[in-house]
This record gives sequence, structure tokens and C-alpha cells, in this order.
Amino acid sequence: MASSTKTYTVLGMDCADCARHIEQGVTQLAGVNRASVNFATGLLELDGSPDEAALQARVEALGYRLESPHPASQALAAPARERAVFGFLRYLLAQPETRLALAGGALILLSLLIAPLGLPATAARVLQAAALAVAGYPVARSGLANLFINRSVSINLLMTIAAVGALIIGDTSEAATLIFLFDLAEALEGYTTDRARRTLSELSRLAPTQALRLGEEGEALVPVESLHPGERILVKPGERLPIDGEVLSGSSEVDQAPITGESRPVFKSPGDPVYAGTVNGSGALVVRVTRLVADTTLARISRMVIEAQNRRAPSQRFIDRFAQVYTPAVVIIAVLVAAVPPLFFGQPFLNTAGQAGWLYRALALLVIACPCALVISAPVTIISGLTAAARQGVLVKGGAHLESLAAVRQMAFDKTGTLTRGEPAVTGYRSVDCTCEAGCAECADVLALAAALERRSAHPLAQAIVQEARTAGIAERYAPAEEITQLNGRGLQGRVDGRLATIGNHHLFDDLHPHPANLCELVEQAEGRGHTAMLLCDGDRVRGFIAVADQVRPESRAVISRLHALGLRTAMLTGDNPSAAREVGESLGIDDVRAGLLPEEKVGAVQQLSAQGGRLAMVGDGINDAPALASAGLGVAVGGAGSATAIETADVVLMSGDLTRLPFAVRLARKTLHLVRQNVAISLAVKLAFILLALGGWATLWMAVAADMGVSLFVTLNGLRPLRMKPE
Repeated sequence: MASSTKTYTVLGMDCADCARHIEQGVTQLAGVNRASVNFATGLLELDGSPDEAALQARVEALGYRLESPHPASQALAAPARERAVFGFLRYLLAQPETRLALAGGALILLSLLIAPLGLPATAARVLQAAALAVAGYPVARSGLANLFINRSVSINLLMTIAAVGALIIGDTSEAATLIFLFDLAEALEGYTTDRARRTLSELSRLAPTQALRLGEEGEALVPVESLHPGERILVKPGERLPIDGEVLSGSSEVDQAPITGESRPVFKSPGDPVYAGTVNGSGALVVRVTRLVADTTLARISRMVIEAQNRRAPSQRFIDRFAQVYTPAVVIIAVLVAAVPPLFFGQPFLNTAGQAGWLYRALALLVIACPCALVISAPVTIISGLTAAARQGVLVKGGAHLESLAAVRQMAFDKTGTLTRGEPAVTGYRSVDCTCEAGCAECADVLALAAALERRSAHPLAQAIVQEARTAGIAERYAPAEEITQLNGRGLQGRVDGRLATIGNHHLFDDLHPHPANLCELVEQAEGRGHTAMLLCDGDRVRGFIAVADQVRPESRAVISRLHALGLRTAMLTGDNPSAAREVGESLGIDDVRAGLLPEEKVGAVQQLSAQGGRLAMVGDGINDAPALASAGLGVAVGGAGSATAIETADVVLMSGDLTRLPFAVRLARKTLHLVRQNVAISLAVKLAFILLALGGWATLWMAVAADMGVSLFVTLNGLRPLRMKPE
């Protein structure tokens, strides 16, 4: 039978330990080449062709349920059908195991009415035993199946042993209460974990499933999967974009927050890109499809987020390894606690008047020592951190990268297109006859004449001059130049209103057009700051100069300042000339500026900085900076929404290109790692305290369950806190 890869939804998982047990059990089936269970998304990815009935039976034997396979594009959204619940009670009623737990709880309540009604105490014990059997059946089945199938000790087995032990020593009420509270705790954990999963799955369900296609026969509502590049669709005001495309006609403001995290809508007009999942504003847009639905930016992000959950952070891997040793060790310790004091020190094995026997203490120890809170503490927190980042347009490709970001001590930036706009703009212009500081009519005429010469040029510097003239409202003062002639790369000349005009660099004018010393001084000052200066003459008369330079992003200074406030050292690595780099670095307050670097020299600089100052993140556009990004401890790409390369190559992607998301990402990563450590510390501290109480005979079984349930709920809810974080 041919091998294939299928994705299933696993229902009933409430901790990372569950995922590990399912993986182990399914992998043993005939026909399974590989099985991977993602606790974050609740998905089982299976490579192979096992018997479907055997697969379902194996998963059910382990205490979980399996839904039919889903296509990869629908896999993340599928679980929402089962978990579209309204509150915890609805969740309890929706699950077979929790319905049995509720039935057990009802029987326990009935048993409490026996004494007030004057009925025999035996009736109460019968009801309690029935409650234990009803509520405990799923727990015992799962624990024993995992023991026989995977040869491992699970949390369910620990609870089963504790409940049976309590029943043997005659504490029927405690045995029933123990299982009921455990079931309730597991349900609460499942419900809160579900919240994180639903938040994660929201991303893939942002885009509509249908689109209004425009064809020769008019409008037709079609499935989005049927759209192909080149086709046209109509997006009405207020609708979500169903697919990536380019605006053909119409204009509107589009809310891109679901993709890029931008807080304000972005104005879109013909020629601008639009993305699936974003929300159209008040104008209708005709859009040309540019990608298949499986290749949209939203689909790529969704896939990356799913894959990110499978890349476990070091803390998660440590906890998983720890739990594999810890759980069987607890059973051995409990056996020793029950046996050693009675056998060697004459202590009571069973409960005596006013004193807990060592068997009871061992059972309480089993309950308290359950690693439930410990194994769920890291995964839920990491899920929340990754999801909170994705909500704000920051794609972090795995828990390991989130922890790396938290550990970063330096950030190195590329200059062009990262700290700067990557587009030249006019920084100043001056007439040779001008004596005022703010410019004058003569200065404006210099700009207008230069714009006439450059009007028909596609060079970025020429476009910057023309744009500046348009902004000043003087672009039409002169007709476009005619008879344009290039001057060997040093400038150009043409006729404007019948007169020969020339624009060119300083060397050209030194050779051909004598000019005043004060103009030379102004030009040299501009060039000393890294600006490109061009002089202008009208016939034989030198008119003045214009300076053009790449512009610093308006948010760059604030971003560098916030990174410094977070204790990070900053550097700039650029291939630009030292003067331009130094001016940008000084204006932004960057600690270390290194300029004139070739790509391989950037790699060397990254390695040198890392050796000197600790873990370093390299921030660039993800394309030209690929070698430096790869060599850094963490690669951060800016502007990934329009670049598949950036999404694929970097460890962290700022989808909108908004640098203000960078300090937010660092704060989020640090907060997430802090919460992971906090959860682990609290879990271990509470367990240690109650273990001591159990050994001293002061902890009852129901107290042990309540403590375990309380800690599990605390670490789960505490782990959801990153979801509330927002950029400053």
C-alpha cells in the first residue's frame, strides 16, 4: 500500500505528556513510518498507511479520540468545530469523559444525603463506589493502556493506583472524591488549553472561503480554492480579502493588522499589493489574483506558526525528559514510603486512631507528586508567546527562537532599508545667490530647474528631485528638458526653455564649470555627511546645488532608545560609505558603527561582536543580508509580508517592516521565558511543600488533589498572560 501523510485532530489532550503517549502508541502500529503529535494545535501528523480501524482503536485505548483526516490547508481550523463551546459547563457536557465525571459527582452528592435521610451507611458507600467506577473508568483505562502499550507510567496510572489504594483501606469517599476532583482538574486544564488553541486557530480562519470573481459573464461567487493568478475579483467595502492580489481599480484603506500588526489602515490604490485576511475599508476594490490560496501570505504564516509549535524550546525539552524519569521515580518512592517505615521502624501500615498510616501517606504522595502542572507549564506559555507575537505581526519560528530572543544582549542592524527607508530623498538645495537660512525664490528655482532636467529619468536620485519639486508645488514651472545627453556617468544636460542646462557631480563642475568657493564648501559639507550632492548650471551660469540622501525611518531613533532601555547594545553593519553610516549612527545613538563592509565582512563582524558581547541578533531585509542573518545567534527579517524569502530564511520576521515591533518582541520573549521559569518554580515549590505535609501525615488525599489542581490551573492561566501583551 502506498505511503501517505495525513493530518488528524486529536481530542481530549490536556497536557504535553498526552502528546508524547499518543506518539509512542501510534508509532508502534503496523504501517506507520512516523507519527508526530503537536500538543499546541491538537494535531496528529502521520506518515504511512496504517489500518484506519486499528489507528482509531489505539488512540481510543489510550484515552483520546481521533477525527477524520483533514487537508493541510484545513487542519488548523478543523478542531474549532468540537471546541466551539460557550463556557466551561458546555465544555464539560461536550466531552464523554467529563460527562462521566459529572455523573460521578452527582453520585457523590447523593451519598452525602444518605445520613440526613437516616438511611444505612452502606448505601452511601455503594453510591461512592459507583461514583468511583463511573468517573474513574476513563482514567484507569488510559493509565493501564499506556502501561501495557508504551511501557510507561502516566499521570492517569498514578491516580488509579491512589484511588484503588484508598478503596482498599476503606476510604471509599476519599477514593471517589479523589477521582472526581482529578477529572475536574483535567477538564479545567483542557478548557484553558483549548483557549490557547482557539486563539492559534483564529489565524487560519481569517480569510473568507468564497470570492466574487469577475468574468466575461459577470460576477460569480466561487470557492477561493478555484481562483488562479491573473483572475479578477471584486472586494466590497467592509469585506475581508479572500486571497493575495494587486489592486487594479478603486482605492480604499485596508486594515492589515491581521497580517502585519499595523495599528492603522493602509491606503491602497491601483498597483498596490493586498493580502488575504485583511479587511477592506469604505471603497470597492477590483483585485487581480497573484497567488493560489495555498501560497498566500496568510497561508504561509499559518504553516509557519504550526511548524513553530513543533520546534520545542530548550525548557520544554528539559521538562519532557525530566517527566519521563520523574513519574516512574515517584511510584518507586511511594512504594518505599509505604513499605520501609512499617517493615524496619515498626510504624503503622494502615491508618490508626489519630494517625495516618504509611500506606495512606504514600497514596497522598502519589497524588501530590503528579507532574501535571510541571509538564503543562512550559507548552501553554510558549504557545501564548508565539500567538501573541503573530497577532502583532511578529512571526517567531519556534519556542527555541523565542527563548533565543529573550537571551539576546546585542542587536546589529543593516542600514539601508532597515534603519533607513531605502529610498533617496532631497535633504537640501541652495542657490549660489541665496544668503538666507530658510531658502528663497532663487533656491526654489534651482529645484524647479533640476526637476525639469530629471523629469524623464527613472534613476532613484532623479525621482527624489522630481518628488521634492512636486511636494513644493513647482514641478511644472519648467517644461521637461529636451535633447537629454548623459555625461559619462558624471551627470546630464539638456535644453530647458531653449537654454542648455547641466546637472552633475562636483568633479564635473570642477572640470567644466568654475564656481564660488562658498558653494564648494557647502557641497563638501554635504558630502562629508554622506549625502550625494549635485551642482546645477543654466548655460554658463552656475545656479546652485541639491543634496540627496537616504532618509532615516522616523521610528528608528525611538526603537534604538527602547532597545537601550532594555539593556541591549546596538551596532550597525553596512556596505555604505563611512561618512553616511557615521551620520546615521550618530543621529540614532547607535553604539558601534561599521561601514564599507562586503557581505563576507558582515559575517566576520557578526562573529566578532558575538564573541565580545554575548548573543547577538542581526536585523536586515532577509535577502541581501542572508549570510549575516544566518551567522548570527538570531536572524530578524524586516518586512516579510511581501517577501517569501524573508519568511523562509529568518528566525524572526517583522511582517510589516515596522521596527517598533522589535522592542515589543524582546519584551514579549523575556516575559514568556520569565513566566515559564516562574511556573516551573511554583510547581516544584508547591509539590515539595505538600510532599513534606504528606510524609508528616498532615495531608489528605482530597487536599493533595486540590493542591495539584490549583497549581495546574495557576500555571495554565499564568501561561496565558502573554496573550494580553501589546506594543508600547
